[in-house]
Amino acid sequence: MERSQLLHLAGRVVTEIEKAIIGKRKAIELAFIGLLCGGHVLIEDIPGVGKTTLAKALARTLGGTFCRLQFTPDLLPSDVTGVNVFNQRTGQFDFRPGPVFHNVLLADEINRGSPKTQASLLECMEEFQVTLDGVTRPVPSPFLVIATENPIEYQGTYPLPEAQLDRFLLRVSIGYPTQAEELVILDSQALRHPLETVEQVLAPQEALALRQAVKETYLDPAVKHYAVEVVRRTRTHPAVQLGASPRGSLGLARSSRARAVLEGRDYVTPDDVKYVAPAVLAHRLLLREEPSIPGRGQEEVIQEILGQVPVPVARTFARA
Repeated sequence: MERSQLLHLAGRVVTEIEKAIIGKRKAIELAFIGLLCGGHVLIEDIPGVGKTTLAKALARTLGGTFCRLQFTPDLLPSDVTGVNVFNQRTGQFDFRPGPVFHNVLLADEINRGSPKTQASLLECMEEFQVTLDGVTRPVPSPFLVIATENPIEYQGTYPLPEAQLDRFLLRVSIGYPTQAEELVILDSQALRHPLETVEQVLAPQEALALRQAVKETYLDPAVKHYAVEVVRRTRTHPAVQLGASPRGSLGLARSSRARAVLEGRDYVTPDDVKYVAPAVLAHRLLLREEPSIPGRGQEEVIQEILGQVPVPVARTFARA
């Protein structure tokens, strides 16, 4: 399929998801960017704003399988990855796959699971495989983990450590709708849930082709230096105890390329970097003083850095 056709399909995915998620185009785009980059998304928001609906709608547009897994303190690693069960009839162990063997996995309230259960996701998130009793099995492709957290209620939770937060490509917040958007939501769900109207746009093979298109998107050296400088400033900012690692630089470059694809371009601009930087970098920062609202101080630091780093100026950032 031609690149122009793929880019058109990418735009249609966002438009299709907007049928179910009203007025939250940026959150939709960021979730889709996570998929296009082969990364994973952490949605940190209050209950009832559409986190599950977003994950289900994204899976529908891909025509892929979806599974929602509610994390609780008694959830075991085998409940996530799968387990070998002895078959008395054959005298052998049969593998029963866990929820990770779906294209889109919603890890709901991931911070309510024990650290051991949280860690059971790491191999499939990073290496797209599960190893059990010495046997390695690949997860479906494409594969996306969308994990959710409630940023207000912390009683009975196990906060994700910084090293595990760093495995998520993006952290997204959906937020409350405006009054006009909430009225539209009421009308749209009067007879049926708008999720039922979301249609498949991509085949899994086309999603993988889009990932390749993201990799081939041109990143001008000036824009590349700009992105790296933004990341480096997180390591020297006076409010930051621990800045973003090189994994943050890689994530920022990949996400900027994916945003360019959603905009229908084959090259990255500084505006693409600015658009994705808070979602890619904020959750990777450890601040010296914890803010009263989790995540708020980190995003403010990123916005401050974006206002300080000189933006490269050129007639075009396209490939020469």
